[in-house]
Amino acid sequence: MNEHEFDQVQEKHDSSGADMFGMGGEGVAEKAKDPTKTIKQLIAYLAPQKTALIIVAILAVVSTVFAVIGPRVMGRVTTILVDGIVAHILGTGLLTDFRQMRNLTIILLALYVISAACRLLQEMIMARLSVKVTYELREKISAKMHRLPINYYDTRKQGEILSRMTNDVDMISQTLSTNLTMLISAVVTLIGTFIMMISISLIMTAAALVIIPLSMWIMMIVMNKSHVFFSKQQEAVGKLNGIVEETYGSHNVVRAYNGETDALEKFRTANKDVRSAGWKAQFMQNIVEPIFGFVGNMGYVLVAVMGGWLVVQRAITIGDVQAFIQYIQTFTQPLAEIGMAGNMLQGTVAAAERVFEFLGEEEETPDPEISAHKDKYEGAVSFQNVRFGYNPDKIILHDFSKNVKPGQKVAIVGPTGAGKTTVVKLLMRFYEINSGKILIDGIDSTDFSRSELRDIFGMVLQDTWLYNATIMENIRYGSPDATDEEVIAAAKAAHCHKFIRTLPGGYNMILNEEASNISQGQKQLFTIARVILKDPAILILDEATSSIDTRTEVLIQGAMRELMRGRTSFVIAHRLSTIRDADVIFVMKEGDIIEQGSHEKLLEANGFYADLYNSQFHGE
Repeated sequence: MNEHEFDQVQEKHDSSGADMFGMGGEGVAEKAKDPTKTIKQLIAYLAPQKTALIIVAILAVVSTVFAVIGPRVMGRVTTILVDGIVAHILGTGLLTDFRQMRNLTIILLALYVISAACRLLQEMIMARLSVKVTYELREKISAKMHRLPINYYDTRKQGEILSRMTNDVDMISQTLSTNLTMLISAVVTLIGTFIMMISISLIMTAAALVIIPLSMWIMMIVMNKSHVFFSKQQEAVGKLNGIVEETYGSHNVVRAYNGETDALEKFRTANKDVRSAGWKAQFMQNIVEPIFGFVGNMGYVLVAVMGGWLVVQRAITIGDVQAFIQYIQTFTQPLAEIGMAGNMLQGTVAAAERVFEFLGEEEETPDPEISAHKDKYEGAVSFQNVRFGYNPDKIILHDFSKNVKPGQKVAIVGPTGAGKTTVVKLLMRFYEINSGKILIDGIDSTDFSRSELRDIFGMVLQDTWLYNATIMENIRYGSPDATDEEVIAAAKAAHCHKFIRTLPGGYNMILNEEASNISQGQKQLFTIARVILKDPAILILDEATSSIDTRTEVLIQGAMRELMRGRTSFVIAHRLSTIRDADVIFVMKEGDIIEQGSHEKLLEANGFYADLYNSQFHGE
């Protein structure tokens, strides 16, 4: 495996000891620590949508009220019909009032049509609202990801971060589109039904209310249990995503080290956790309805018996009993819906807390309001008393001070972990220094916006990065305005034009997500062509030809020499043969420059550099 100091960065940040499968440094997805605070944050986030929410609430109220009135009207129709039938049987001469029945039926139909129309409009508005909120939330998370410091990603699993953008946001969306309107309708139905029940019979209502304490007691037990299970479910899903994403991303390493069994066992363990937590959460969610159905049936039997007795006593009509039975059935339904919505809200609060926790993470220091800018950069770089450590209690660079003249080729060498890559990453402000200054053409690097600063540099790392797009688009990355002819010219300079033409589709060949449909050496050539196309003022080459065969490397070295001519260049090298022509070589050890000079002078000094060189070329 190739050496690279950035691996050391991740090891320093990973307090749990990451192994080759990427299992270390897990993000923690805990249950909601402060549900009240999270709910307030969620309400504040939804404040811009308050007009739509108010309209939805009004529609929900109108729809529910009209639906609640329906059984009372139906009861009146039943009473007229029964009275007519009884009168006919008894021969009293009274006839059924079909005109009144027709009018009441029309009213009943109108009530249900208006109720259904309001419900449909309510669902349409809420669907649009939930999609909009979800879209904006994901946009904020995506923007946040670009403002977070790199050390945030060094200490967390990628799958855990992705889980917040997918699973957690989906949970919030589901609550907005379904559970929020269900909760509003359930509350209004409960109140409206209660009023209608009182208007029919106070005695029967009192009997029906016997089931309320039992229902509330059951609901509280279920909600308390479901809160724990939904939180564990979200945590387990986040960990499973992290394991799948990282194991898949390093599947070559897993296979190379025969780690399939270990990786599979970790997946199975995480999958069992998801199954266990998910089963319990779903069980607690789905058990609400049958429990409330059972309790409601108990109330139904009680009311049916009492209603029959009251009809015999001529205290109420048979139509009122029918209406009341419908209401008692309706009365238990919103209780069940409130319980179900409450269960889902537990999961939503846990998901929202994770999302808001991410959005509240400390960001990179803000860019200056007015960024420094020059039409042309000479490439002078000055390190002035720079101190830096990935952890404040473990400093890597100690009082680092050096001046680099415009156009100089500077090589940085040293053993693994000496701080070579750290220096160039500080140049591009991937990390903020603890103290001191880094000047570019005499301008403090913190006076630039990060985008302006990074436009000055061109960087080729040992670890290549290509994305799922055409070869043309991959080379053009970072220079979006470049023409096709300029891209091809850069590819020719990087000596990859010929083999690109032999690929299916040529420059229009699409690389897959892992760019595994081309060789590692070809990937390296594309990243070199990308930098040649950008034509930066300062070059950073971190073992840029490590993945290229010897013959191609000779050609690339010639192209790189032309590219570096008259341009400040920082070259990090493990193979010291590649930096013999450097203007100055900085020899680093444990964060300090212990030697500097040209290749010949350092060999004459017979110091640490000479030992490194002779260890690689012993016998030459």
